[in-house]
Amino acid sequence: MSATATQTPQPAAPRAKERPATGRIRLSTPMLLLIVAGALIVLSAVRAITGAEDVTSSGQVAGALAGAVPIGLAGLAGLWSERAGVVNIGLEGMMILGTFFGAWAGWQTNPWLAVLAGVLGGALGGLVHAVVTVTFGVDHIIAGVAMNILAAGVTQYLAKRLFNVGDAAQKGGTPKQSPPMDDVKHFTVPGLSHWLHTVETHHWFLVSDLAGIIGGLVTGISALTLLALVLFVATFFVLWRTPFGLRLRSCGENPVAAESLGVNVYTYKYAAVVISGALAGLGGVFLAIGTHFYLEGQTGGRGYIGLAAMIFGNWRPGGLAMGAGLFGYADSLQLRNGGPSVHALLLLIAVLLVAMAVWRFYRGARLAPAVALGFAVLLSLWYTFTDSVPDEVVQGTPYVVTLLVMGLSAQRLRMPKADGLPYRKGQGH
Repeated sequence: MSATATQTPQPAAPRAKERPATGRIRLSTPMLLLIVAGALIVLSAVRAITGAEDVTSSGQVAGALAGAVPIGLAGLAGLWSERAGVVNIGLEGMMILGTFFGAWAGWQTNPWLAVLAGVLGGALGGLVHAVVTVTFGVDHIIAGVAMNILAAGVTQYLAKRLFNVGDAAQKGGTPKQSPPMDDVKHFTVPGLSHWLHTVETHHWFLVSDLAGIIGGLVTGISALTLLALVLFVATFFVLWRTPFGLRLRSCGENPVAAESLGVNVYTYKYAAVVISGALAGLGGVFLAIGTHFYLEGQTGGRGYIGLAAMIFGNWRPGGLAMGAGLFGYADSLQLRNGGPSVHALLLLIAVLLVAMAVWRFYRGARLAPAVALGFAVLLSLWYTFTDSVPDEVVQGTPYVVTLLVMGLSAQRLRMPKADGLPYRKGQGH
């Protein structure tokens, strides 16, 4: 017998543990808590250094939550549609329909019927988008842009016909504004809210900031805000924990394979886009009820910001909620205290950019950290040599934050594989 035949096989040398090919890191609960604690310390330090007490006040947090809800609902609407493979650029138009029909019903009846009318108005826009894209195969981007233009034109025409005549005009209606309507119920945790406000007024480092943040979350919370939170949880459960959600997501990943397994792809795409429109309509009627009337141009591009929040969240509800909260915070900051608070935001963004640059450098990137550090230096110099910022910059803060986050976000995005791709019934046979 040869030496080769009698040789005992040697065990393979242990291989070094390799990083997953995707390069993505799953955040554990302790790590998430550490990130939250770090962010709170940074906010507290920025408040103490700049003297901008509104950065962590309960009013700022409550405003951020109110600003985040319509953006989050628009992003949630986009998530439903794109998970089924239909790009929905028409979210802005569906939100406009929600504001108009909600206000039309609200001033005549009650706010909850206004919510129903706004949801139905948005769902109608979603149905039109589904017919055009799913049945007739029109390019999704073109259909979405057309939806935005159509919704703006239709509501302008209807406002002149419905709000500027008869009883509506006598109650304050104009060609660009509806008569006022009632708000939905708001909730405050008794006792806790007052105690937190007392702690906040002492301006203690970290302690008062934490009290202000929690106080903003338990004081004067709209019933629609609570409904939005329920919808986020329900979306995750339905799309990732039910057979219906699995089939719907399969239509956005590989509709041909889904059809070959007996899934009616058209039905699921229609359902997803109509639900998308309803959620966008809810976001629109939230704006109308919050201001007590419909106003032309009321959505202010929040449908597009919602799409940006959805992409920031990697087409997942949790990340989407974080993105909406960030954009809502920037929106509230510029609305509440204008120049001084936005001036403090320059320093906050500079610190966050430095942290992001260090992380990206640790992960092996070189160009992105250099760009982030460059922006951090520019913002630091801007903060150092100025006392405030121009009104034009203040008004554009939410949009600047949107561009900055989307341009420098460190996460690796993974959209549904068949998102926006044409599909015709029968391709699976």
